[in-house]
Amino acid sequence: MKKQLSKILIFIVLTGYILSCDSVKRVAENEYLLTNTTVYVNERKDNTETINNLLYQKPNRKIAGIPLRLHIYNLARNNRDSLFEEWLDKNPKRRARLTKRLSKKQLDRLKNSSVGFNNWLRKTGEIPIILDEEKTKKSVKRLQDYYINNGWFNVKTTYDTKKNEDKRASIKYHVKTGDPFILDSISEKIKSPVVDSLYQKIKKNALIKPKEQYKTTNFEQERDRISNELRNSGVFHFDQDYITFEIDTVGTNKKVNVGIQIQDRAIRNQDSIRREPFKIFKIREVNIITDYTFENRGKPFQDSINYDGYKLYSYNKMRYRPEALTDAVFINPGSVFKDLDRTRTYRHLNELRSFKYPNIEYIENPDNTLTDTIRLTPLKKFSLGFNGDVSQSNIQTFGFSLNPSLLIRNIFRGAETLEISAIGSIGASKDKNNLDDPFFDINEIGIDFKLTIPRLFSPFNTEKIIPKYMSPSTRMSLSATSQTNIGLDKQTFSGTFNYNWYPNKKVSNRLDLFNAQYVKNLNVNNYFGIYQSSYNSLNQIAKDVNYIDSNSDLSIPNNQTDAFIAYALNPITPNEISNSQLAIINSIDERKNRLTEDNLILSSSFSFINDERTNLFDDDFSIFRFKLESAGNLLTSASRLLGLKRNSNDRYEIFNVAYSQYIKTEFDYTKHWDLGKKNVLAMRSFLGIAIPYGNSTSIPFSKSFFAGGPNDNRAWTAYSLGPGSSETINEFNEANLKIALNVEQRFNIFEDLNGAIFIDTGNIWNVLDNVEDDSATFTDFDSLKDIAIGSGFGLRYDFSFFVFRFDIGFKTYDPFYREKNRWFNDYNFSNAVYNIGINYPF
Repeated sequence: MKKQLSKILIFIVLTGYILSCDSVKRVAENEYLLTNTTVYVNERKDNTETINNLLYQKPNRKIAGIPLRLHIYNLARNNRDSLFEEWLDKNPKRRARLTKRLSKKQLDRLKNSSVGFNNWLRKTGEIPIILDEEKTKKSVKRLQDYYINNGWFNVKTTYDTKKNEDKRASIKYHVKTGDPFILDSISEKIKSPVVDSLYQKIKKNALIKPKEQYKTTNFEQERDRISNELRNSGVFHFDQDYITFEIDTVGTNKKVNVGIQIQDRAIRNQDSIRREPFKIFKIREVNIITDYTFENRGKPFQDSINYDGYKLYSYNKMRYRPEALTDAVFINPGSVFKDLDRTRTYRHLNELRSFKYPNIEYIENPDNTLTDTIRLTPLKKFSLGFNGDVSQSNIQTFGFSLNPSLLIRNIFRGAETLEISAIGSIGASKDKNNLDDPFFDINEIGIDFKLTIPRLFSPFNTEKIIPKYMSPSTRMSLSATSQTNIGLDKQTFSGTFNYNWYPNKKVSNRLDLFNAQYVKNLNVNNYFGIYQSSYNSLNQIAKDVNYIDSNSDLSIPNNQTDAFIAYALNPITPNEISNSQLAIINSIDERKNRLTEDNLILSSSFSFINDERTNLFDDDFSIFRFKLESAGNLLTSASRLLGLKRNSNDRYEIFNVAYSQYIKTEFDYTKHWDLGKKNVLAMRSFLGIAIPYGNSTSIPFSKSFFAGGPNDNRAWTAYSLGPGSSETINEFNEANLKIALNVEQRFNIFEDLNGAIFIDTGNIWNVLDNVEDDSATFTDFDSLKDIAIGSGFGLRYDFSFFVFRFDIGFKTYDPFYREKNRWFNDYNFSNAVYNIGINYPF
């Protein structure tokens, strides 16, 4: 209690000191600190970010009404270097005494540290914003221009400045807009017949329309739209400078008559300009130089191919199959010129990852046709990579890993890329099972092959369903890893075959035709050595029923744990074991069997993502993700056709492994609202369910859901929440149904430091599987009362290339209390969860 009082006292003293600081101490005579700016539009205050951003001068930023950064700046001393020297010389013996005690070098360090801290105060703080009359007038002009550009042509803007005797000042801006001007008639005057014909087809989508308020941005966007439409309709020489707008407002009673003028093409000679009507250009031929370099320029070609109307040339032997390159080229011989075709060609050639940035050049022919030449400079066929890592974790005192990789381009002459990567790591475990083992008793080796084909690898023609402008690609991968002294020690083999395509910039699709995974556990006997919570519960029950002496423990290496489980789960339950103890032992045994069994998963899935972000800095967007996965159906059909027999658990086996069969779906929706002034409201909702059937009664651990952690419900650590309200004894809690909803308010503190307050809700449950615990099972909507609620706050520091995040989560509504009061039981710092993460949680 005394410690809490002392902390409160220190906080009060610091707050009082900051509030007592004189915010005008760095304001010179005849200057005024700008403390407030207000904009009144038609006598009503307008505090929107759009209007505030028009002002050249704004007061120092405040937190809870206090200009904290200004006060930090004011704490810095002017000429700290000279002040330190002056302090040393103020007492004649001080410099000599300190030099003798600290040495001259240490005294210089003391001086530099003092100066350095002073500089930090200046850099972290914010310089006082001094009233500037010229900037005020510029703000008035900018406000006037803004309203004029949005249709208020008769706007009047003024300002009032109030200067106080305490060297503080405020500004009031007054805007009187009057009535806006409305677009009335829209006419066009187009000289080139070809352009006029094309314009008549596209004007229905015009961005300037009668009865709408005048906006300058609409005219700028309309100019871009017309230019793009014409450039994509064969008008090769057109650009937006040929488009002008005539605005007539004279005697129109605040109506705007618009005249759209499009001039003929201007052809500049040495001393004159003549005009000719625009013409439609077509592509006569497309030449592709496959191995262009500056050194090869002007040399004769050694190889050439004519393919599907394209002409491919090579200074050396042709290294590419022609369709591999022509599939990435959208400029087609005989087609009308389109700017869009050139843009798509640039993008798709870059996606091949086989060439440097391509050069595309058009040459005009006398017959209104174009010859297109695409020059490709190949990258090196082989690229080597090599990474090393030194690490420490909760299972090893020291670890070292190497990750070599090899990238082979154009491996089958179709612009395919093959990536071969490997991992080799060794480490020293913290808890050695065998003292005779070497120091580096942990090891992992693995290899991964990934082949990317820049088209859909299929015996069927998919061009009409997934055209090539969607950047379709095929990816195949094979990988294998082996671990020793890591968990149960595993050998994992996996293989995937999937298609990827992108209908537009926002949408991406992925279809996994198959995803095979085989996991073999090598050290099953070490289960209770890893899952200590299960072992402790089992060990305590064995002592309580006198199966072992109270001073001894169940032996793990000798399988005494398994022997006790078998003893307890006999058809005739021993009298000394109660029903509650039997339920715990049965739960431990079921989980052990599930986590130690080998897994064989053969699944297919489809993923859809719609990402509305326009760029990395967009703070107003939404993202929708959907995934549907099905596993085991093909193997079940094969098992029946082959007449395989079921095992003792009524399951089919392949290679002596009972394969998994389930269907799984996930819905994930994220929405961000930009509230202005670096304030963002972020929301994420998630619903996922995986249902076992046929050959399975439960979901593989790797495919199940968990709750808690820095990117989920931050008031619980990862895997510690759920299922439902059950009092679990497991280190890793998982289930096959998950509901989550997160809301976070983000705000700027100063510069790159941001804060956040958040509420996280959600939980996991078992449903339609072999779990019978009512507290862990979702039965009906009444189970929603077990949704956990966490709340808290955090800090984020933006390093530009990543965001460092620190969050503190408090258990606000805890379903583990069951019939007791669930609200605010552990709402304190001692029971809080401290999360560190990279980038935002959603």
